Amino acid sequence: MPTLRADDGVELYYEEVGSGTPMVFVHEFAGDLRSWEPQLRFFGRRYRCVAFNARGYPPSAVPSDPQAYSQDRATDDIAAVIKGLNLAPAHVVGLSMGAFATLHLGLRHPELARSLVAAGVGYGAEPGKRAQFRAEVEATAARISAEGMAKMAAVYARGPTRLIHAEKDPRGYAEFQAQLAGHSTEGSALTMLGVQRERPSLFDLADRFRALRLPTLVLCGDEDDPTLEPGLFLKRTIPAAALMVLPKCGHAINLEEPDAFNRAVLDFVTLVDAGRWTARIPGTLGGTIIAAPEKR
Repeated sequence: MPTLRADDGVELYYEEVGSGTPMVFVHEFAGDLRSWEPQLRFFGRRYRCVAFNARGYPPSAVPSDPQAYSQDRATDDIAAVIKGLNLAPAHVVGLSMGAFATLHLGLRHPELARSLVAAGVGYGAEPGKRAQFRAEVEATAARISAEGMAKMAAVYARGPTRLIHAEKDPRGYAEFQAQLAGHSTEGSALTMLGVQRERPSLFDLADRFRALRLPTLVLCGDEDDPTLEPGLFLKRTIPAAALMVLPKCGHAINLEEPDAFNRAVLDFVTLVDAGRWTARIPGTLGGTIIAAPEKR
């Protein structure tokens, strides 16, 4: 079983396929590396693809110390994978919790990344919603600890942004829920409290995002409402960012619409590798619709 060790000694399980330019996939809270299967099969034909389970997600280790879980630690674990497998610089693709960590990797370890894909990112980030988000996270973590993931999976999987997945792809949704039910109760609760609850708001990082020069693609579903405003914020703040919104799509967009997701990411990384992904044209930021007439 392939594992590598983070700098604090925690063992991380990973899988890889393919050869060529490296791509690293970072999963969401409700997923694990198995939720990247449609991407590993597609991109593994063209790239060296690596997906790993975050700490707290067996067969990766499940530390019992709450201090072992944080946004910085989640970010450093991506760095550990890239360094441990000699992947730098890699295209890094993250969803939700994994997208937060992907963006933080770009801020803290830009030399390790070739590009960033942040999909379904922004839960709890909007100004004025931090207290609500923290309260919901704490309540969810308490229920996970009390009832176990085998039971709580059915509850968590019925969140508002997951309903469209169940409607349009019942088999795929059932597989997603079954995998979620097998997650570690302890690891899930500690991840919820240490990583999710304590992460900083994206909006508080505006100055750092303005200084980020890595090519960045932001993806969200139009029925994943909590990510829409953060997606616009990231598009408007990161100089080399683009935003794509997939129609009739919820949170797990890589599973709901794998063809559209894969095509968007492939087009993006192809442009990056060709040196054709450029920063936003400054003239587009003026806010006017029609250019003002020249003075005579």
